[in-house]
Amino acid sequence: MFLQLTHIRLLVSNYKDCFLFYRDVLGFVIDWGDENSGYAELHTGDYIKLALFRKELMAEAIPSAYQPSAMDCQNKMALVFAVDNVDELYYHLKENNAIIVTQPMDRPEWGLRTAHFRDPDGNLIEIFSNMSSLN
Repeated sequence: MFLQLTHIRLLVSNYKDCFLFYRDVLGFVIDWGDENSGYAELHTGDYIKLALFRKELMAEAIPSAYQPSAMDCQNKMALVFAVDNVDELYYHLKENNAIIVTQPMDRPEWGLRTAHFRDPDGNLIEIFSNMSSLN
């Protein structure tokens, strides 16, 4: 049996704001969809696509009447992106009123410089660069 991960699909409540955030603030190229389509695929490289899908449309496709719509809990997942310059993207995000979680910081135990923020739907995002590439 062969399995290949092709998409990470975020099921979002606030589709339009998330679409605009990923396209306009983070600068992802849109492979399919638009701000009103309810579903979009973003180009993130050669292998895995990031997709945004209105939560309600997914619920229509896969009935989830008995599932809670939201749970009070810690983050269940994080999107992690390698970047050339954590500080540059951090200040770009801050200027565009992104929800900042942590400022850029060196994490020598990880060998990384990181920063964290949230998209308009509250999904946790980490950006990082290798500390060895910062020298």
